[in-house]
Amino acid sequence: MMGREPVVIIDTRDASAHAEAHISGAVNLHEVFTYLATSTPEGLSALRDTFATAFGNAGLSGAETAVVYEQSMTTGFGQSCRGYVLLRHLGYPKIKVLHGGFAAWRAAGLPIATEPAQPQPRTFPVREDTGHIIVDLSGMKAAVADPKVVKLDVRDVDEWIGESSSPYGKDYCPRKGRIPGAVWLEWYRMMKPTAQGQMFKSREEILAECATVGLTGDTPVVIYCFKGARASNTFVALEEAGLTDVRIYFGSWNEWSRDPLLPIEEGYPFDRAA
Repeated sequence: MMGREPVVIIDTRDASAHAEAHISGAVNLHEVFTYLATSTPEGLSALRDTFATAFGNAGLSGAETAVVYEQSMTTGFGQSCRGYVLLRHLGYPKIKVLHGGFAAWRAAGLPIATEPAQPQPRTFPVREDTGHIIVDLSGMKAAVADPKVVKLDVRDVDEWIGESSSPYGKDYCPRKGRIPGAVWLEWYRMMKPTAQGQMFKSREEILAECATVGLTGDTPVVIYCFKGARASNTFVALEEAGLTDVRIYFGSWNEWSRDPLLPIEEGYPFDRAA
């Protein structure tokens, strides 16, 4: 693809990993991972402005295909897929995730570079999110009230059972627990080990995982995690498997847990004595 069409490669890893080695021409944009978003109108406006500027400075004008990567599909908490979701939300027309990330690229013996890229800034074309893939806070409240919508929690097990509030530390958020009515399918279960590192499972394998929590091809589902990275990884996996009604609550637990008026479920979601 790099040889036949305009491509902008976005490396979402931290600056030190990028400096050590990266795909030639890749632009380092770690903020794809670090930016904490809220889903208020003001928060979504700031999100749009921040990343329209960042992606424009990386050289995206709408004519180029954006290819986003991280170290591997599991070591970056889904940050390349978070970049994919951000670009989708901004209406960018051509986006891909490098399957397996930099680890797979390197394992294949493909060329790497150490010199920084010199991107030509472009005007990023912000368009309406016609797919409405991001659910805001009011939309998440509506999903909680609607039993037909599956609320899919993909966080790590200690967060799901309320032992920890986030990957940033047990007490990073003021409350521990989960969104009411949520089912749990840990994001790792979308992937499996290969010779090139962790890769997404096949369509059939992902659908089998989905069936364990009542998800079928056309079930409406809203995914959440802590800040939208792991949920983005699952979002990409479910869409690749053919699910047709998938959305993501990008504010996730980082936003929901900070409002003491919002309901949560606490403790173990099952009877440990049973």
